[in-house]
Amino acid sequence: MKRYGNLYPQIVDFENLLIAAGKAEKGKRFRENVLQFNHNREGELANIQKKLIEKTYQPGKYRTFYIKEPKTRMISAAPYRDRVVHHALCNVIVPTIEPTFIADSYANRVNFGTHRALRRFITFARSSRYVLQCDIQKYFPSIDHEILKSLLRRKIKCPETIWLIETIIDNSNEQFPVVEHFKGDNLLTPLERRRGLPIGNLTSQFFANIYLNGFDHFVKEQLKVRKYLRYGQLPTPPFGSE
Repeated sequence: MKRYGNLYPQIVDFENLLIAAGKAEKGKRFRENVLQFNHNREGELANIQKKLIEKTYQPGKYRTFYIKEPKTRMISAAPYRDRVVHHALCNVIVPTIEPTFIADSYANRVNFGTHRALRRFITFARSSRYVLQCDIQKYFPSIDHEILKSLLRRKIKCPETIWLIETIIDNSNEQFPVVEHFKGDNLLTPLERRRGLPIGNLTSQFFANIYLNGFDHFVKEQLKVRKYLRYGQLPTPPFGSE
């Protein structure tokens, strides 16, 4: 398995931070927090760059709210500065890791949206007698931090990039509690390790795909399921409307 190193200089490069800021402001350009940031954008980005280089960067506090569509979800909006950092990170790590995803993984990927997933599903369904549709219960709140970190370390060997990734993961806010027991667990096992990624983070969406990538390959390569696709629809409220 190929592991990628020397990624951090690309992440903290000022041009990458500029590109990240442009992506982060998309659709939110005239919101107060974005206007404040852009009033001194170069200075704000230089400050972010300095903190990343010195490894003194710490994410800010999330703002949370709840939506129903139809089930209740807790949405977490990171401060705008942190969303810029998320884009800067993903600008570099997504192109290195995404090629390892199966072709029929449609969850939160550029050019792999709802319509493309639906067309693929219809193709599969029309040539199949039965269709099995499954859903992962409370997926984002269930993601185990230690398992996720180990999967990311298998892909990335750059220590500074791992530091940034783990800083973002470790500063996730508390999610809905998920208490599930498996064989060999004791009563307290589900509470021994942190779980849950905030819905609303760009990084969470990408990390969630990494978390299930092994399962996708297991279904395709071990179980030999030819007509398999995975699609995850996140809610679409006005993230970051603070």
